[in-house]
Amino acid sequence: MKVFVEASPKVPIVSIAIAFQSGSTHDPIGKEGLTRATARMLRRGCEGLSADEIEEEVDALGGEFGCDASTSAISAHAEVISRNLDPFVELVSTVLGKPSFDDAEAARFFREAKAEIIESRDNDRVLASRSFRRTMFENHPYARRVAGTLQTLDVLRPSDMRTHFEQHMTRQNAVVAISGDVTDKVAHEIAERALSKLPEGERVVDVVPEPAPQRGRRLVLVDKPDRTQTQMVVGWLGTHPSDPDHFAWIVGNTTFGGTFTSRLMQEVRAKRGWSYGANSRVGFDRHRDAFVMWSAPSRADAPACLELELELLDVLRRDGLTSEELAFTKNYLARSHAFEIDTARKRVHQRLEEALYDLPEGYHSTYLDRLAKLELDEVNQALAKRTPFEDLVVAVVATDADSGAALEASLGRSAKAGVKPRTVFAQDFE
Repeated sequence: MKVFVEASPKVPIVSIAIAFQSGSTHDPIGKEGLTRATARMLRRGCEGLSADEIEEEVDALGGEFGCDASTSAISAHAEVISRNLDPFVELVSTVLGKPSFDDAEAARFFREAKAEIIESRDNDRVLASRSFRRTMFENHPYARRVAGTLQTLDVLRPSDMRTHFEQHMTRQNAVVAISGDVTDKVAHEIAERALSKLPEGERVVDVVPEPAPQRGRRLVLVDKPDRTQTQMVVGWLGTHPSDPDHFAWIVGNTTFGGTFTSRLMQEVRAKRGWSYGANSRVGFDRHRDAFVMWSAPSRADAPACLELELELLDVLRRDGLTSEELAFTKNYLARSHAFEIDTARKRVHQRLEEALYDLPEGYHSTYLDRLAKLELDEVNQALAKRTPFEDLVVAVVATDADSGAALEASLGRSAKAGVKPRTVFAQDFE
C-alpha cells in the first residue's frame, strides 16, 4: 500500500483520497459499467448501516464522502473536520470494507444509472465526445463507456459487484493520499485504519494494450433531427507522459488551443464568430489517450469551420510557434502553475496521480524546471511530429441530410488519400 502525505495545519480539515489501480477497462465484455456500479454502491449500504444512515453519519460528523470510477481507477474521496477524524475514519473503513450490495438498493441504483444514460442523449456535446472515442479507440477498452449501456446494466447483479469488489478493491491494489491537519505518523495510521476491513488481495495487473492510431480521415456523424447548431470534435491518438516530447507538445498546444487567447479561439470565435468556444486539449491516461479539438459552429458555418481548423492544424505542424508565442506561453504557464499547488490537497493529489497512472518520477515536481529549459526547436519538432494531418477522426452531432455531405467534402479537400465513407450513428446509439 502506497501512502502519500502532505501536512498543513493551517485549516482544521483532513482530506483522504483512496484509489484502487483498477478502472472500467477491467469490466468484463458484456458487463460494461460493472466497475462504476461497484464503486457507487459503496455509499448505498454497509454492515450495520443503510444508505440513508451513512448519509446522516457523514453529515453529523461534518464530512464529505464519495466514490466513483474512471477508465483506470476506482476512487474514494473523504474530508472531515479534524475534531471528528477518529469516528469518521471508522465510518470510512466500514463503508469501504463491508459493503452490503443490497438487492433493493442495487435495483434503485440501476434505475438511476439507466435514466442518466437516457438523459445524456439530449446532450449533443456528450454524444460528439462519445462517438469520437468509440471510433478513435475502436476495438480497444478505451472505446467503452465507463457508465455501461442500457443492455449491460440489465445483466449486472449484486453478486457481480461483490466479486468485482473482492478482486479489485484490496489493500495491495490501493494508493492513499492524505493531506491537511495531520502529522505524517497519524496519516499512516489513518491509512491503515481506513483499509483495515478490506481484503489483502494482490496488485491487479494492467493488461490493457496500447491503443493503435486510426489511419486515414474518418467522419463520424450522430444524426439528430432539426439541428441548427453542431457539436464538432476533431482529434487523433495523442502523446503519453513517457514520450520524450510529451511536455513540449503540451506547451505547444497551450498556444494553439489551450487558452482564451489561443490561435484556435481567436480564429474561430473572435475573428469569425463561428462558435462561442473553441479549444483543444492533450488527454492522458495510463495508456496513450487522444488529442481533441472542440467547437460548436452553426449548421451553416460547420463545413467552413472544419476547413479552417484543418488549415490551422496544417500551419501548426509546418511552421510551429514563433519565439514570441513561446515566451508568452511559458510566462503564462509559469504564473498559472501556482494555482495547481496552492493547497496541500492539490499537492498530494499530484503524487497520487503519478502513482495511479504510472507517470515518470517527478512528472509534477519538475514542471517549472522543465518549462524554463524548454526551447523553441523542441516545441516545434514535437508539433511537427505529433500532428498527423492525414490521420484524423472528426465526430459531429448534426442532421445528416442537411450537413453530412458538406462536412465530408470539407474533410476531404485537404486530404491526400481522401476520406473513408462516413459513419452515421443514431442519436440513441450505445
